[in-house]
Amino acid sequence: AGLASRVAESNARFEAVRALLPEPLARELRPGPIDDEGWSVLVSNAAVAAKLRQLLPRLSQELKARSFRDLPIRVRLRAY
Repeated sequence: AGLASRVAESNARFEAVRALLPEPLARELRPGPIDDEGWSVLVSNAAVAAKLRQLLPRLSQELKARSFRDLPIRVRLRAY
């Protein structure tokens, strides 16, 4: 897949799960790179990463329900 289609899929995944996230948490996240190994969600700090990890099973379930490819979700600290 080309870069543009990967960026589009990452953004679509993020929009698909955004409603499941508390708003203060959602503001601290950004959709990140996607490849055949998984989808990365970029977080602002370690506390946000810990909270997001608690929600990963629910987010994965929502993505499957919406017919996205079954890929692991990776949580990555975003560089500033």
